Amino acid sequence: MDIGVVSVRYARALLKSAMEQKQEDMVYNDMQLLAQCYIAVPQLRVTIDNPMLDKDNKKQLLLTACGETRTRLTEKFVDVVLEEDRENILQFMANSYITLYRQHKNIIRGRLITATAVNAETEQKMRHMVESRTKGTVEFESEVNPDIIGGFILEYDTYRLDASVKTKLKSILNTLKNDHGDGPA
Repeated sequence: MDIGVVSVRYARALLKSAMEQKQEDMVYNDMQLLAQCYIAVPQLRVTIDNPMLDKDNKKQLLLTACGETRTRLTEKFVDVVLEEDRENILQFMANSYITLYRQHKNIIRGRLITATAVNAETEQKMRHMVESRTKGTVEFESEVNPDIIGGFILEYDTYRLDASVKTKLKSILNTLKNDHGDGPA
């Protein structure tokens, strides 16, 4: 069976149970932490996939990756995944849960990239602008990248607004090259 299909089925079942118990937000936090651990510690996946490691040790590792304040539902979910020998796709399940949760709650991911740190008021204005356009809630993250020189890059959903000085300079240079017959950039 397809990994994507299986992981989505498990994630849907988890979301349904979490909603019934009114714990979907807490389970969302657990799954985000678990997904982040898989990325931050690549050895986690290798260790969980190791058939020589017993289920109790796998469980302990996975529960630790879900955080100290994890829900009982998350613990039960890990138990089921281990019982069904599906731990090798738990990372996909966590990511599927995150996606399904965001769809259900109409949450859009947004990112603001600036050359220098922006104050909270500016970040909040950008968040409100995106929320008013998307009619949803925005999980917003700010990033500082001095390489863009100035201005900003705003990304959300499939939208990208690049108002960086670096991009504007490249555009001007390309125009100048083309106007002077130097060929395309």
